Amino acid sequence: MNDPYSILGVSRGASEADIKKAFRTLAKKHHPDATGKKDAASMKRFQEITAAYELLSDSQKRAQFDRGEIDANGQPRGFGGFEGAGPFQQREHGWGFGAAKEEDRSRFEDLFGDIFGGAFRKQQKARTTGAKGADISYTVTITFEEAALGGTKRVTMPDGKRLDVKIPAGVREGQQIRLKGLGEPGQGGEAGDALIEVAISPHAHFRREGRDIHLDVPISLGEAVLGGKVEVPTLTGPVAMTIPPNTSSGAIFRLKGKGVAAAGGEAAGDQYVKVLIVLPEGGDPNLTAFIKRASSPGFDPRAKFKKG
Repeated sequence: MNDPYSILGVSRGASEADIKKAFRTLAKKHHPDATGKKDAASMKRFQEITAAYELLSDSQKRAQFDRGEIDANGQPRGFGGFEGAGPFQQREHGWGFGAAKEEDRSRFEDLFGDIFGGAFRKQQKARTTGAKGADISYTVTITFEEAALGGTKRVTMPDGKRLDVKIPAGVREGQQIRLKGLGEPGQGGEAGDALIEVAISPHAHFRREGRDIHLDVPISLGEAVLGGKVEVPTLTGPVAMTIPPNTSSGAIFRLKGKGVAAAGGEAAGDQYVKVLIVLPEGGDPNLTAFIKRASSPGFDPRAKFKKG
């Protein structure tokens, strides 16, 4: 290597700040990630710059060099034939600082992180640890009940691998479940992840709004007038719900805690039941005759429309 002072363009009496400033200027100009040049000549030029800074930024090495005890490569005088490359060297996955001593590598990575920002740190980490494996994506279709209550679903990935995927209660359509490390193997780095996208089959009767479940339940005219208990389906099985006497069609009742199961710090949702009066198909002569006799002459269910 040539004289390190000449490479950095500083005098022998330059201060530490002057040396660091000169190096920062040259690094911005010649770093291969900044220039896009990664041919042998460009790499060698940048190696010389980093090797010169490595020597002159170390006060002990710089003093030894100034006294003539070591050469520009940091070797004792009289031991020729060694070409010092500095900490910036070619590695299996590209160019980086992984070949340097740990303290030198950390020092240079911090310095270049200051010069080039966070992107440089990410690049260096990738070069040091190797390439992460690719993520693999897959869509799994689950039932309405599985989405609301949670559970475990066995899925077969595109590569034939079978996985037991934990479905969290309350998962939503299109939500992604990440299985860390279950993707493609890395090349010198960690494996990628498996990304499971959830598709939910619609239910024949239930509807979901947030963590609540909604259901329309038909009742007879007699149940609406006289009241009583009717069997209502829920996600966890049928329950008996009380219908008060004289219940109008469209009335809504709440079954507390019968919605989406509690999970992730969120309480269980509720189930809302709307009752709809249903008459016998084709009519019932007895019911017709009864209604004619029992009709209230003074009752107008549409009176509110006529006010004003």
